[in-house]
Amino acid sequence: MTYYLIAGEASGDLHGANLMKSIKNIDKDARFRFLGGDLMATEGGDLVKHYSEMAFMGFVEVLINLRAILRNLKYVKEDLLLFKPDALILIDFPGFNLKIAEFAKQHGIKVFYYISPKVWAWNQKRVLKIKKVVDYLFCILPFEVEFYRSWGMEVNYVGNPLLDAIADFYPDNDFRKKLNLEEKQLIALLPGSRKQEISKILPAMLATAERFTDYQFVIAGAPNFSAAFYESFMNGQKYPVVFKQTYDLLHNAEAAVVTSGTATLETALFHVPQVVVYKGSRISVAIARLLVKIRFISLVNLIMDRLVVKELIQEDCTPAGISGELNMLLKNSEYRNTMFSNYEELSEKMGEPGASQRTAGLIIEQLR
Repeated sequence: MTYYLIAGEASGDLHGANLMKSIKNIDKDARFRFLGGDLMATEGGDLVKHYSEMAFMGFVEVLINLRAILRNLKYVKEDLLLFKPDALILIDFPGFNLKIAEFAKQHGIKVFYYISPKVWAWNQKRVLKIKKVVDYLFCILPFEVEFYRSWGMEVNYVGNPLLDAIADFYPDNDFRKKLNLEEKQLIALLPGSRKQEISKILPAMLATAERFTDYQFVIAGAPNFSAAFYESFMNGQKYPVVFKQTYDLLHNAEAAVVTSGTATLETALFHVPQVVVYKGSRISVAIARLLVKIRFISLVNLIMDRLVVKELIQEDCTPAGISGELNMLLKNSEYRNTMFSNYEELSEKMGEPGASQRTAGLIIEQLR
């Protein structure tokens, strides 16, 4: 059978790759065409467009890049009709993917949505549109099932695909040696995967690093950027940048400073004490604060429904604020142990690996 997948950012590329692998295990004749990234490309098929050309975040950023977004939408709609897949599989990225879902539904293409749009955060009435344009919805966060049920929609909870990726991870015992890292304890810096957020957040992270000379700070680079891009923020300082080795970095890290997103949950599942940060354009953040209906921005706190990891947002995302929290994470044993205990509870809530396999099985079952 033929499958058309759309993932618009780094986390979607990871989940898309694992799903493609699971589909191939069941459907030996599977053919893929997709919008995604390097990880999905390793599973075979035709890469239509890289997510680096699509990942615009924030109200202002979307407006600035509206022409590019509209061009991408037009191109994908035409490409979808030419390919005529048995299944369209949309992975998160709701601003773009819900428009594609509506188009596909109008043209008789079955729509599977893997990783629910975060409609519980804001504009909850979008559930009504999802009910109209999505045939099957697969959720990866435990609380989403009850949320959709409250709107009269039954969905499939398949577990979280991050558990699959982590279960498949085998640490490189020579990680430090290969990178010539000092014998200091490592602090992981995860500044995100979008140019806008990296440009706003990485400078504060690096200014924090200057205050902790007894530790080795290492940056997890997004594969769509070069080392030179990260070096442009270093002001003459030298910090290692690793690509496609984020899990090895977390495996070796004593603590982490993490931009809000999927990486906060990954860091927690590796049981690395962390502080969550975020900074966007003033207008985008101001609008978000008016519209967003949730108490937290990090997945860790959302799943636990309480404050587990500190969130430093916008004006609080400063070197002084990050340094204060990092000091607590590194030097206050009671504070660290409480976070470890909360991480254990989080792991229990998340369940077992197998989300990709379960989702692939359900998709193919519906197609047959």
